[in-house]
Amino acid sequence: MQDRTGNEIRELFLRFFESKGHRRVHSSSLVPHNDPTLLFTNAGMNQFKDVFLGAEKRDYNRATTSQKCVRAGGKHNDLENVGFTRRHHTFFEMLGNFSFGDYFKRDAIAYAWELVTSEEWMGIPKDRLYVTIFEGTADVPRDDEAEGYWMEVGVPKERIFQYGVKDNFWQMGETGPCGPCSEIFYDMGLEAAETPGVDKPFGQDDARYVEIWNLVFMQFDRSAIVEGGKTTGYKLTPLPKPSIDTGMGLERVAAVLQNKISNFETDLFTPLIVRAAELTGVHGSSASETKHQDNHDVSGHDFSRADQANKLSGALAPEAIHALTQNASLRIIADHARAATFLINDGVLPSNEGRGYVLRKIMRRAIRHGRLLGQEKPFLNQMIYAVRDLMAGAYPELNDSADRVSKVVEAEEKQFDRVLKIGLTRLDEELKGDFAGDKAFHLYETFGLPLDFMVDAARDAGVKFDDEGFERARAEEQARARASWKGGAQKSASPAFRDLPKTAFEGYRSLNSTDCEVLAIVKDGVGVPAAAPGDQVDIVLDHTSFYGDSGGQIGDSGWFTSVDGNTTVAEISGCVLPVQGVRAHKAVLKQPLAVGDHVYTVVNGERRDAIRRNHTGTHLIHAALRQILGPHVKQAGSAVHPDRLRFDFSHFAQVADEELAEIENIVNREVLSNAKVETLEDVPIDVAVNEYHAMALFGEKYGDKVRVVKLSDGFSTELCGGTHTAATGEIGLLKLTGETAVSSGVRRVEAISGFGSLDTFRRDFEVAQLAAQVAPAQDGNLSESLRARLNSQEDELKRLRRELDEMRMKSAAGGLDSVVSQAVEVKGLKLLRHRADNLDRGQLRTLVDNLKQKASEAVVVLASAQPEGKVAIIAGVTPGLTKRIQAGKIVGAVAKLVGGSGGGRPDMAEAGGKDQAQIDAALAATPGILADLLG
Repeated sequence: MQDRTGNEIRELFLRFFESKGHRRVHSSSLVPHNDPTLLFTNAGMNQFKDVFLGAEKRDYNRATTSQKCVRAGGKHNDLENVGFTRRHHTFFEMLGNFSFGDYFKRDAIAYAWELVTSEEWMGIPKDRLYVTIFEGTADVPRDDEAEGYWMEVGVPKERIFQYGVKDNFWQMGETGPCGPCSEIFYDMGLEAAETPGVDKPFGQDDARYVEIWNLVFMQFDRSAIVEGGKTTGYKLTPLPKPSIDTGMGLERVAAVLQNKISNFETDLFTPLIVRAAELTGVHGSSASETKHQDNHDVSGHDFSRADQANKLSGALAPEAIHALTQNASLRIIADHARAATFLINDGVLPSNEGRGYVLRKIMRRAIRHGRLLGQEKPFLNQMIYAVRDLMAGAYPELNDSADRVSKVVEAEEKQFDRVLKIGLTRLDEELKGDFAGDKAFHLYETFGLPLDFMVDAARDAGVKFDDEGFERARAEEQARARASWKGGAQKSASPAFRDLPKTAFEGYRSLNSTDCEVLAIVKDGVGVPAAAPGDQVDIVLDHTSFYGDSGGQIGDSGWFTSVDGNTTVAEISGCVLPVQGVRAHKAVLKQPLAVGDHVYTVVNGERRDAIRRNHTGTHLIHAALRQILGPHVKQAGSAVHPDRLRFDFSHFAQVADEELAEIENIVNREVLSNAKVETLEDVPIDVAVNEYHAMALFGEKYGDKVRVVKLSDGFSTELCGGTHTAATGEIGLLKLTGETAVSSGVRRVEAISGFGSLDTFRRDFEVAQLAAQVAPAQDGNLSESLRARLNSQEDELKRLRRELDEMRMKSAAGGLDSVVSQAVEVKGLKLLRHRADNLDRGQLRTLVDNLKQKASEAVVVLASAQPEGKVAIIAGVTPGLTKRIQAGKIVGAVAKLVGGSGGGRPDMAEAGGKDQAQIDAALAATPGILADLLG
C-alpha cells in the first residue's frame, strides 16, 4: 500500500475509471442547480439526479467525478460533530463512478475491488477489508447476486456481512429510483479501536472499522399507491435500465493510504491546521520556537502569505504536527475554512436565511474557536489563502476568487465581533430576569454565545440554566430546517416528457423551422393523442426555432403554421424545458392538432431582437463592472426580457453615481464600435475556461461541451447558451436605469436598450421641455437651473415647516400650567395626562420633560394623533418615583388600548398605536392603570 498524497489519490481514482471508459466530469457547484429540494450538494450523484430520474439525457453512459460536498444543514447535518471526531466534516470530497443504464453489479464490484486492492492502484491489503450486502425484506430479496460477485473477485464468504434497510438499502426520496447497496470497510487496527487495545469483531466497533466506499445498485422505481386521494403504501417496480451510483470519501481513503487513524492527520488537513495554529498562536509540543506575533515567527520567516503554511508544516517535527492535529479548535478552523471558501466561491453569502444562514453558522463557529484559542482579531480571512494554495490544483477557480472570498470572510468576522458585544449585553439583561431555555437558544443562534459560556454565566449569577428548554428550542429549530429543505421531495419527470428525445434547437441560425413533427401534446400534465381549437397545451416537436427559458433569458413567443404557411395552427406564448433538452411550447390551438402532424415554427422576430439586444447587453455590463469595480465582481443572477434586463453581481458597497456613469460609458463605447459578437460551439469546457478564459458561473450546470460567446475581440468572453446580436452596434444604446442592493454582498443594476432606450429618451426630452418652461436655462445649463429652482423651493418648504412646528410647540407648551392644575392623585402619586396632536416624538419628549420639571414629582402620560392614522404614546416618571413605578410598564398598558405596544427606560418610555378613536378613552383610563400597577 503506497503512501500517496490526497491530490494523488483523487487523480488516481479518476484516472482508473477513465481507463474503464468513464467520462471524467468536473465537480458541480455546491449550490444544486435547479433543485430547491437540496440545501447543498451533499453527494456525488446530485449533479446526475435528473439523469437517474429520466429528466435529462447525456451523451455518455459512464461517468466519474470528484464532487465537492457540504453536509451542515437539513437532513445531513454533521456540524456539531466536526472537530471532535476523526471523520466528520462540513466540506468533503466524494469520489464516485456512475453507470446510467450501462454496466451493473458485476462490473461495479469488479472495478471497486480492482481499484482498492490492486498493487497497480491503491494496493490496500485484502485481509483488512470487509464487505456488506443487503439482507432483504418481504418486498426485496436478499442480495445473493452481489454476494456471489464479491466471492467471484476473491472476497471470502466469512468477510461478507448482511444488514437491513437502514444500512444497506438506498433511495433517492419517498418515490423514485432506489435499490440495495454494498459497502467496503477497512480495519484501521487496534490502535483505532473505540477502546484502544480492545479487540472487537467487525460490526461492533465503528471507530475501528471504517466504511470507505458505498456501491448503490439502482434497480427499482418506488411509486406511491394512492387510494381515495391518500397514499396508502408504496410499490417497487424493476427499472428497465438499472444503474450504478458509488461514493468514496477522499478524506477517509487518504487516511487509509497514509496510515493515519484520523482524517485530520492527512495532508488534506495538516497544512491548514498548521496555518490555523500560526494565526491563533497555538503551538505543538515541539514547536516552541514559533511565536504568534504580526504573522512572523522569531526566526524571521514571513507567514503573511498562506502558502507559507506548507513550509512551516515541513519545518515542524512530526510530533509537533501530530500534537496540533489533536486540537479540536484547530480542526474546526481548518474544516470550516474549507467549507467557507468553497461555499462563497460558489455564490453563497452569509445571511440570516437558507444557505447563507448555514454558511454564517459555519464561519462563526470557526471564529468562536479562534477566540477560544486567544485570537480576538480577524484571522479566518487569511485561512482562505491556505485553502487556495492547498486545493487550487484540483479547483483552479479558487485562484481567481480567493481575494473576493477573503473580503467576505473578513466582513463577517467584523460583523460577528459587533454581534458578540451585543450578545454579551443581552446575556447580562436576561440573567437579571427569567433566563428561559428558549431565550438562551436565541442568544446561542443569533449572537453565537457558546452554550458552556452561558451555563457558567448563569451559575455565577445564581440563576438556574434551563437545559430542557434550550434543547427543546434547538429541536424545534432543527425541525424547521428539515421542513424547509426536504431532500427527497423531487419526483421523477412526468412520463409525458421523460421518454421523449431531445428537441433539436435551430434558433441560433433562423427564426423559422420547417417540417417539424409533433412528438407529444400534453394537456393538464397528461399526454394526449390530439387536441382541439381553443385548448391550452404544451407541444413538443422534434426540432424547433423557439428558445426555451434558461440562463436567465425568457423563452420565445410566436406561432405554429401549417406546412404550406397559409394557416396559423397555434399561438405560442412561451417555451420551457420541463426535461433537460426537451422543449415544450406553451400553445393555444387555432386548428386541430395531433401527434405525428407536421408544422412550421415562426418566432416573433421583433421580440427576439429585443431579447438579443438585452442579453448581449448583460455581457457588456458584466465586463464593464469588472473593469471599474474590480475582478471580484461575478454574476449572481440575471433576467433578460424584451423590455428590460437586470444583472445581479457580487460587490460589497453601493456603486457610486460616477462609477455607474463610467460603466455606462464603457458599455456604449463597445456598442458604438459595432464589434463582432462571435460564438464558438461545442468547445470542451476545460479549453473554454483555461484557454479562452471564459467566465463560468459555478452555480450553473455545464456539460462537457459548451458554447462560448466572445464580444469585441476579448472584451467579454463567457459561457452562454443564450441568443445574441451579431454585432454590438445592434444594441443601439444601453441605458442603466437603477442600482440597488439585493442582499449582503450582492448588488443589482437594471438597464434598457434598443427601442426601450429610445422611448426613455423621448420621455426625458418631454420632461426637459416642461422643466425649461418652469426654470429657463441659465448659461445653457437646464439641469442646474432646475436644480437651483427646486432647492429654493425646498428651502422655503423647510422654513415653513419649521415655523409650523414652532407654532405647534408654543401652543402646546402654553397649556402646560393647565395640565399641572388638572393633575389627579393615584395612591399618593400625582398623575398628569394630556393630548397633544401632530407633534413629533422629539417634541413630545420635550413636553414630558417640561411637565416633570413643573410637577417636581409626578407620572406624566402624553398621547398624540399622528399622520396616517397612527398614535404616539409617551410616559415619563420623575427620578424619585422610578423605584415604585416604571414608565415602560405604564406606556405598555396604555398602548394596548389604542392597538399598540411599546416600552423603554424606567424614567421615559414610548409606544405606538393605530386606533386614534381610542386616544381619549386611553388617557381617561390611565388612573386605573396606574392604580393596578401600584398594587
